[in-house]
Amino acid sequence: MKLHDLQPAPGSKKRAKRVGRGIAGKGGKTAGRGSKGQRARSTVRPNFEGGQMPLTQRVPKLKGFNNPFRVEYQAVNLDTISTSELTEVSPETLYAKGLVSKGVLVKVLGRGEITGAVTVKAHKFSKTAEAAITAAGGSVEVLPPPFGNGRPPVRGNAHANR
Repeated sequence: MKLHDLQPAPGSKKRAKRVGRGIAGKGGKTAGRGSKGQRARSTVRPNFEGGQMPLTQRVPKLKGFNNPFRVEYQAVNLDTISTSELTEVSPETLYAKGLVSKGVLVKVLGRGEITGAVTVKAHKFSKTAEAAITAAGGSVEVLPPPFGNGRPPVRGNAHANR
């Protein structure tokens, strides 16, 4: 097989409809554009409203913006940790128990009581939760965020409020 032998599969390439080539063909005379007017003579963009103020500009806009660098944590309280009866608490063990979603950042909050000594690994701790865990004889380990020390990468498209 040589380079000049290559061709697409039969039936995969359809010829373009040639309009405006005389009345003999199907797309003759007005070439499917109707008669007269701006749209018959040149192309008009899809959202053009004939010089009227477009709908996208007429509609009022909401104030504020969505921060593309927002870091969201899934909260886990001390009472949830104590009822789970785990001695080693980490995002993986919490996911295995069905208490958090997969691959989320976990923040431990101070609601409830904790009795036994528990080793807790999470991405963030509230001051009350950290104090309660250490008072119960447990230890606290702060996990680094997956995006490093700076701010997280932008979520969304290229126009995400930049």
